[in-house]
Amino acid sequence: MTGFKEPSFQDRAAAAARAKKKALEKMKAAPKPDDADLAARAARREERDAKAASKRAAAEEAKKQGEREKREKALEAEREQAKAVTPEATEAERKAARDARYAARKSRNFGRS
Repeated sequence: MTGFKEPSFQDRAAAAARAKKKALEKMKAAPKPDDADLAARAARREERDAKAASKRAAAEEAKKQGEREKREKALEAEREQAKAVTPEATEAERKAARDARYAARKSRNFGRS
């Protein structure tokens, strides 16, 4: 049995050229699509693109709605937090509250005597 003979560069280049020529002949022999087929393909492509565009638009709208809801929740939480924090009373307000308590106490005690 003889050993394996390594193909030379020329052999490999010739084999590649033969393969290219055979593929080209096969492609030329293939039937060409007619105009109706091309129109149907274009219609399917446009329909597919329209569906994808509407899907993208719906997803973007949902994302915007989610962000809007998130901002509203954050704003509501901020409002609730602002309500929970009572502002520090001024000196005049504290004095008025103290005087009101004193007057109420005096009126209660005055009625007993």
